[in-house]
Parts: sequence; structure tokens; C-alpha cells
Amino acid sequence: MSSSWLSLVLPGIALLAFSGGLLLRGLGQGELATLLWSGSALLAAGLLLVEILARLRRKEIGVDLIALLAIGTAVFFGQALVAALVALMLASGRALESYSARRAERELRRLIDRAPRVAWRYRGSELEQVPVEQVQAGDRLLLRLGEVVPVDGVVLDSTATLDESALTGEPLPVRRAPGEALRSGALNAGAPFEMRASHPATQSTYAAIVRMVEAARLSRAPFVRLADRYALLLIPVTLALAGLAWLISGDPLRVLAVLVVATPCPLILAVPVAIMSGISRCAHRGILVKDGATLEALARARLLFLDKTGTLTTGHASVLSVESAGSYSQEQLLRLAGSLAQSSPHLVAQAIVEAARNHGLSLERALEVQEQPGAGLCGVVDGHAVMLGGHDYVAAATPAVPWTEGMLRRMAYEVAGASFIAIDGVMAGAVLFSDRLRLESPRALRLLRQAGIRHIVMLTGDRSEAAQTIGMAVGVDEIRAGLSPAGKVAAIAQGKSDGTTLMVGDGINDAPALAAADVGIALGAGGANASSEAAGVVLLADRLDRVAEALRIARRSRGIAVQGVMVGIGLSLLAMLLAVAGYLPALAGAIVQEVIDLAVIGNALRALGAGWRERAAPTLTGEWIDSLRQEHAALLPLLERLRAAAEGLDSTPPAQAREELAGLVEALQRQLIPHEQADEDRLYPQLAQRLPGEDPLAALSHTHREIFRLAHLLERMSADLSGDAKGSSLAEIQRLLLRLDTLLSLHFAEEDELYHSLDRR
Repeated sequence: MSSSWLSLVLPGIALLAFSGGLLLRGLGQGELATLLWSGSALLAAGLLLVEILARLRRKEIGVDLIALLAIGTAVFFGQALVAALVALMLASGRALESYSARRAERELRRLIDRAPRVAWRYRGSELEQVPVEQVQAGDRLLLRLGEVVPVDGVVLDSTATLDESALTGEPLPVRRAPGEALRSGALNAGAPFEMRASHPATQSTYAAIVRMVEAARLSRAPFVRLADRYALLLIPVTLALAGLAWLISGDPLRVLAVLVVATPCPLILAVPVAIMSGISRCAHRGILVKDGATLEALARARLLFLDKTGTLTTGHASVLSVESAGSYSQEQLLRLAGSLAQSSPHLVAQAIVEAARNHGLSLERALEVQEQPGAGLCGVVDGHAVMLGGHDYVAAATPAVPWTEGMLRRMAYEVAGASFIAIDGVMAGAVLFSDRLRLESPRALRLLRQAGIRHIVMLTGDRSEAAQTIGMAVGVDEIRAGLSPAGKVAAIAQGKSDGTTLMVGDGINDAPALAAADVGIALGAGGANASSEAAGVVLLADRLDRVAEALRIARRSRGIAVQGVMVGIGLSLLAMLLAVAGYLPALAGAIVQEVIDLAVIGNALRALGAGWRERAAPTLTGEWIDSLRQEHAALLPLLERLRAAAEGLDSTPPAQAREELAGLVEALQRQLIPHEQADEDRLYPQLAQRLPGEDPLAALSHTHREIFRLAHLLERMSADLSGDAKGSSLAEIQRLLLRLDTLLSLHFAEEDELYHSLDRR
């Protein structure tokens, strides 16, 4: 009776028979009504018997046996109406289960059904339509409006506007510039554009997603079998209560009433509906759960292991600062270094180019470029001989200077890397870089603890100093550094003795650890196929805070499933006791049981939606978030100028210091103060309406007031600074600059984290 066509046809037959019997009885044809009711009940009983025998061959025993006993007993004692009502209840319950499962699979099927079948490929200057399986790496493709990106690749000619909602759950279109990577499965929501395939279809992101979705659709969670075990307790209890009813009354109809209200449809249906609904809800949020067993295990997890690089951090180099040895300004160094770095494909070189462009610098073409892979490169920029690379590479071609030793110590303290810069054969400065924390990492770990995670362990192959820096910044409980992939597996195996384990990672080297954990969670947006295939959960949106969201959905779905089990058993036992006492006749019991069915299954469907906590979560539009980030990015040069003044004011000649300080104060009053005032007056009141609490932005507003006070004080002290040093001293001003720099750094970090948390993309 589990076949889809039976789930649709049988309720129709049962309803027609039940209604037709009522009509016949109303017309005085009682015998024909009884015959019709008995026939429909026996049809349902026969199909149910076939299903029970099939399960017995698989060595499975289900509680459908109670329903079969109820129908058979009702027919035997001539209660055809009761038998027909039980058959209708059973058939309608199965139909509702089928509908619920189809609705719960909506997001999963949407991913499968929209998989691209063909692609438009260039052969020379001509276009040809080919099956997507024939597309190979290197092929040039055309994507027209409304078409799905068939394979992974890169944008070639013009900016692409893409709808990635099927992959990430983000409803707003995103833009990809020429040279940016594309993931298969995104929808072209703008003008036609050309792309070059980087992978064949079978190795692309979307193909892996479809394989995992198919596995999710065909799965059956262990928790469903657990529900069967709970329900099997009803069989001896039901038989005992039925026997008690016979002993008390000797009335077979009272026995029948007990069997009718014991029919365990709520138990049979509510659990799989809740589990599949939870999987569907996860898919809607860009969280692909491979099967119901994974969802149930996810709900029980208490111990979390995290990779560092690419999971807690961004996984790529970001420029921290530009440091000058004294002869050139930071802006000059960044412009020369960025101009030379354009000629190198190295990731650090590209980070330097990006930093220069973010500062609005105009880059020049470098001439006579020579690169030593893994060491550095040199060339001519604006008539200057420029070298850029590691310390050994640059120091070997330049005279030693004391500044270098201090910079190497600072790199060791801050666990940062650096590309040193030499100009015309002299060490001129360095660009410091590191793998930055993800903006959401600290908040994600706080949310994970709120979701029930008791212990968080960071596993990394990196050196201990770097691991300690990141671990302390995000607040993990334990740090294990210098681990090989086998060492990560051993750590997880050891942790299993303390409970269900989660492992979150993103790289190919994380695949063994993801497979070793009870639940592996892969940050899959980067397309690391090995880790995605090894994991039980894949986050299509590359955000760590989605792990906490997955835990909340899993625990809510499991809670709803357990609720269905408990409520179903409790209501059935109550109804059976009333039947034993003679207060609930068989016909009324069948009606009561139908109401219980509908209530419990309707409750299970709640897992499809967001809980009230999630519905209340504030969000901002992607455009607003991007504008806020752009405003912060535009202020970064000013903040770096403030930091440089704070660190170097005491070593600057007094006349030059006064001039630089006056320019800095003017820039702060012209750029920073209006920005912070606009945030206080316009942005924060709008944010306060979206955040919980009476005054959720009180701390940030207090920081604004302190920024205003320090900036005003700096303006007064700068104006009071005189050549004979009778007014404010440079030392006092430098202390004030250091305070303002520290305050602004923390304030911008807090705002960036807040804005990122409100971005649901």
C-alpha cells in the first residue's frame, strides 16, 4: 500500500464506498450499504496484509498489524460501518503521508529537475547545441537569459548576473565579473554571456549536488525505525487492554473499540514526515543533508571538531598593512608593489593587487619582469627597479638595514607573512599579509554553543603559534596543531567516546576526517568535491554560521518527530482506556482516531517551516549590506593613515609631524565623523527595529560618542600644538592617536560582524 498510485486511488475508493454506503442506508438499502462497506474494508485489509507479509519477509514487524486486527474484527462482528471508517482512516492517512512526502521533497526535486541537459558550445565561430555530457574542460560556451550554467567554469567577456538561489537559498541576483569562477546550477538572470568550462559535467558542482540529493530522497532514517520500535510497544499493550475489556464486560464490541483507537497511524506517519520536512527545510537554506540518518545524528551532536584554514579563516591571503622602512610612503609602496604584482599569478601577488585597487591607486605596467617561482619577482615600474618577494629573495640583493630585523620579529609575534619590497637596490618596506578570520566565525561558535554543542576542538596541520592565534580569537575550547590527515582522524575517533561527533572542513585533506566523524559537514561552495562527497552535510552557501542553522533545523525536526511519537502514543492510550471503560464506542473511536491522525501529521508538517526564532531573525538586503561594506572599505586608507601616525609620530621631525597631524585631523573631520554621525542618526535606528532587546545597539552608540569625543580632543590638541612645545606635546597626541586607532579598529570589527550576521545570502 506504499506505492504512489495506491496512495492516491485507495482513499478515493474508501471515500466513495463510505459515502455510498451512507446514501444507501439513507434510502433504506441497509444490506447493500453493509456489503459496500465490508467490501471496501476487506480490500484495504487485503492490501494491508500483503504489505505486512512483505515486511515479514524482510524480517520487519510493524504496527500495521493492529489496523489489520481492527478491520478484521469489525467485519467479523458485523460492524461494517466501523470497518469502513477504519479503512478510510488508514487510506486517507497514507494519502496524507504521500502528499506530505511530496511537499517535503519540493526543494530537493527542484534541484534535480532543473539540472541542465544541453549546452550551447562554440565550434570555431559557430554555435552548436550539444548534450551537457559532451562538454569538456576548455570549451567556450554561450549562456542565454534564463539558462542554467551547465558546468563549472569562468566568465569570459562581460559581467554575468546570476540567480544562485537554488544553490545557496539567497533570493537576490549576484554579479560575476570576467575571470570570476562560476558554479554549475546557477541561472543566468541577465544578458547573454560567454564562459569557458573548467570541468566536464560529471565533475562539476551541480552533478555532485544532484547525486547527493538523489541519495537524500531515497534514504530512510534510523529514527523512523526507532518510531516503529516505540510503536511495537503498543501491540502487547493493545492486546492486554483488549483482553481486559473482554474480562470486564464480555462485550466483543468493547474489544473492537480498543483495537480501533489503537490503530497507530500517527506513529507510522508523523516521524517520516517530520524527518523529510527537516531535510527539505535545510535544502531551502542551502544546507544539503544527504539522508535522514544524518539529520537525526546531527540533532544529537554535542562535540564539534573544526578545521582552521578555509573553515574558521577565509583560506586565502589578505593584506594586513603596508610597512615603510622610511624612504617611501605606504601609498607609494603599495602602488609600486601592486604594479609589479600584476605580472604574477601567485595568490599573494593577487592579494596585493586587490589591496592597491581597493585603495583607489592607479597601477602602472611593469617592464622587464622576471619571476622566480615561490620566491619573488622583479621588474621596472615608473623607471624604478622594484623587487617583491620573500625576505631571503629580497635581502640577497640589497644591503642589510636594522629595520628588517624589527619587521621579522613583528612577523613572528603577529604570525603574519610578508612580501618585502626593494626599490632601486634598497630595502624600502614590506606588505604584511595573513589568512584572516571569517567575519562570521566568532558569532558562529557562539551560536553553536547556544544550539547545544558542549565542546569545540580546532584541528589543524598549521604550526602551533598560528593555531593559538586563531583559536583564541574565536574562542574554541581545545587546539590541536601540527596534525596530519591521519592525526585528525585519530582525534575524532578518540572524541567519539564522549558522544556524537561533528567535523567541519573544506579542503581535500579534510575528507578522511569528515568521513570519520558521525556527521561530516563540508563547506562546499568552493567546490572541494572530495570533502563534499565524504561529508553527510554540505553547505552550499560558504558560511560557517550555517552549521548552527543546520543544528537548529535538525533538532527542531527531531523534536517534532519525538513529539509526534509521544503525543500519538499518549492519545491512543487515553482513548483505549476510555474504550475499556465503555465510554468510547467503536464508531466514535474511529472518528477520534481520525482526528488524532490529522493533528499529529499536521504537527509534523511544521518542520517544513521556520520556527518562531528563525522567523524573527532580522535580515538586511544584499544591496544594503554591500553599500555598508563599501563605506567601510572607503575609510580603510584613512584608518591606515591614522595607524601610521600613531606608530610613527615620535620618530617624525616636529615640523613634518605638525603638518601630517593637521592633514589627518582635517581628513577625520571630513570623512570619518560624518560617516559615524550618519550611522548614529539614520542606520542605527533602523537596525534597532530589526534586533531584539530594548536598546540592542547601546554599546555601539556609546562607542560612537567616545569616537566623537576623542576626535574633538585631537582637533583641539593639534590646534594647540606649537613650535616651542608650550602647548600639547607630541607624546600626548601620540597616546591619543593610539587610543583612537584601537577604538576604531574594534568598532569597525564589531560593525562588520553585525552586518555580516544580518546578511542571509
